[in-house]
Amino acid sequence: MDKLKKLRNDLDMCDEVIVDILRMRYQIIQELTNYKQEHNMPIVQPEEEQRKLELVADKLNDYQYKKSIIKVFENILYRSKRIQSRELFNCNIFLIGFMGVGKSTISKVLQNTFAMDVIEMDEIIAEKNGMSISEIFELHGEAFFRNEETNLLKECADRRNVIVSCGGGVAMRPENIEEMKKSGKIVLLTATPETILRRVENNHDRPLLENNKTVEHIAKLMEQRRPAYEAAADYVISTNDKNAFEICEEIIRKVTQ
Repeated sequence: MDKLKKLRNDLDMCDEVIVDILRMRYQIIQELTNYKQEHNMPIVQPEEEQRKLELVADKLNDYQYKKSIIKVFENILYRSKRIQSRELFNCNIFLIGFMGVGKSTISKVLQNTFAMDVIEMDEIIAEKNGMSISEIFELHGEAFFRNEETNLLKECADRRNVIVSCGGGVAMRPENIEEMKKSGKIVLLTATPETILRRVENNHDRPLLENNKTVEHIAKLMEQRRPAYEAAADYVISTNDKNAFEICEEIIRKVTQ
């Protein structure tokens, strides 16, 4: 029994060390984030996470519980990213813009980088109704779909630190803008008609473009929506000739300034 008591005491001591180390790690994450912001350094550095994982794997070498420890460390990294995101964003981020500007791509990169929750509006509405967006338009009409968008935005009002990738028509409704501004910042992503055509030409779930995928038609629709987009936006970011990480860095700089 004496040995059992000693082992339990040793385990308690080990747990205390783990807790203290985690508190130290999370404090360093906060300080590191603040330092990068103060010195105008890139926040998004995906190569750092891979470097850390490789260091852990090398350190464990052929240890029998290597995979289990790596899983624990991956969870620590995930929780660290969530802490970093809360340091950076005390609100939701609503990505608006014409179809094909990159809203879904950028939301996924922000999600992977900061472990933030993502609401992909078109996907959620399609899943809720058990059909594609094109089918919703065909069977229920555009008005039904727009009401679904508004209802989904209302559900975001009580949430924070969430990325919302909005459908192309979301910003056309004043009540949608009002709902978004209750809990977050609105970031307008833009691209040229030529860039958008290149991105959507092989996609067949764009009801407003299907059977009319031309630069001229896209430009016309974009110009119709431009005033509403620009009036709604807190920030405007072009996605032309930039990779996803560059765009994310620009979002971080503008939203956190």
